[in-house]
Amino acid sequence: MNLRSLLELDARFSAQMRVAEKPGMLRNIAAFLAHSGDSWFWALALILLWFFSNPVWKQWEVVEFFGILGLAGVVLAIKFLVRRERPQGEWGGIYRNTDPHSFPSGHAARAFLIAVVGAALAPLWLIILLWVWAPLVSLARVAMGVHYLSDVIAGAILGIIVGVIGLQIYPPMAAWLTAWIGFPLW
Repeated sequence: MNLRSLLELDARFSAQMRVAEKPGMLRNIAAFLAHSGDSWFWALALILLWFFSNPVWKQWEVVEFFGILGLAGVVLAIKFLVRRERPQGEWGGIYRNTDPHSFPSGHAARAFLIAVVGAALAPLWLIILLWVWAPLVSLARVAMGVHYLSDVIAGAILGIIVGVIGLQIYPPMAAWLTAWIGFPLW
């Protein structure tokens, strides 16, 4: 099987999962989940939460914030190297206009990075919630027609890898950042 055959198979599977043009509850849930992984939402929420949290939560919020920031650079670099066009469709105009490339899915990468970091720093109830949420966000991106299935699979793998690497460099980075700004962020 060659690359063209694999891409056609990917497009067929992705089209079968699509609900963007089908009104109803499933479409509404998929649209909500597809947006729940938006980077602006997570960045804003983590910054706002940091001001009202105790030190344990602040640690999680800071690590998530900088992980999301670093991951965005990696995802954008890969997108501009690969330049795979998004599936045709109407839903998700903001994504189509600001980022016409689909591979890898930044939402899937972000969701799985958040789950990985959560697994290391969050309480059990949140860990479970994040590991249920991450694949749902990824599948919702395909269901809403802004990604192919392979985009979200690659995004999930990338998010997990960057999350694991980030957790390895987080302790020394936290010490350096604290020394640089003169006070701990949590």
